[in-house]
Amino acid sequence: MMKYPRSPKALLGGIAHLGRFIDKIRLRSAGKIQDYNYITVGFDKYLVDFLQIDPKSFEPLVLAGGTDEDLLVWVKANSRKPSDQEIAQWSQGLLSSGPKDAAAHQRFQGRLQDIATKRGVPVASLPPVHTWVDVIELDEERL
Repeated sequence: MMKYPRSPKALLGGIAHLGRFIDKIRLRSAGKIQDYNYITVGFDKYLVDFLQIDPKSFEPLVLAGGTDEDLLVWVKANSRKPSDQEIAQWSQGLLSSGPKDAAAHQRFQGRLQDIATKRGVPVASLPPVHTWVDVIELDEERL
């Protein structure tokens, strides 16, 4: 069983975070990730809002064992059908976004502090990160 969901950088149908969203649904159902933000906040909400899909319809398909390809077909059929260019722009925006205001910067620093504490090292010794995706990568031991 995977320890972490896929990276948000792993594109599925060109869509950032979609594979991760699928993994999070599976891991959460298996009782492995209760502490993850899920559907209503963060990248999950951003993805659902961008695609305009109903997570309550999508979740049972994921849990029934749908493959990435099956799930992508469903997403394409049931989303607002963004163009490839819109998808590319949205994905790039998600992958490059960092904290945009003082409150977000504080949350960002808090996440880094949590990771440093978990690793038993000072924040200054962590690799430099600038985006929310980098924080996820760092937290899930891919950075």
